Amino acid sequence: MDNCIFCKIAGGEIPAATLYEDENFRVILDLGPASKGHALILPKAHAANIYEISDELAAKAMILAKKMARVMTDALHCDGFNIVQNNGECAGQTVFHFHMHLIPRYNGDSVGITWTPGTLTDEAKEEILKKVKAQFS
Repeated sequence: MDNCIFCKIAGGEIPAATLYEDENFRVILDLGPASKGHALILPKAHAANIYEISDELAAKAMILAKKMARVMTDALHCDGFNIVQNNGECAGQTVFHFHMHLIPRYNGDSVGITWTPGTLTDEAKEEILKKVKAQFS
């Protein structure tokens, strides 16, 4: 897409601190990091979100996320790791080009990727099971 900032970064039109690059992806340091080493996996092919990315590219992105998590954990000596992928504005997506956040975690950091657990009621469970399973029929 001509006006997509992540397409321009992934394609090398806009400079970025690149940690890794191959024919499908560019991994860059995030300019607004949640923690030391926060990086983004950017596919070179545009897809707005997980609903639009091909299964093949989605699989390759997850394999790359695993590889990057291992390499970054070893290099940065972090204590844990979050891999985050948001879809839609209400889910926190601000750039509408599929990407994955690689967030090294350190004991005592203030990164807030948490929620207050709710309760799965029997009624909600049955409704969800019925609706989702019907999509596979």
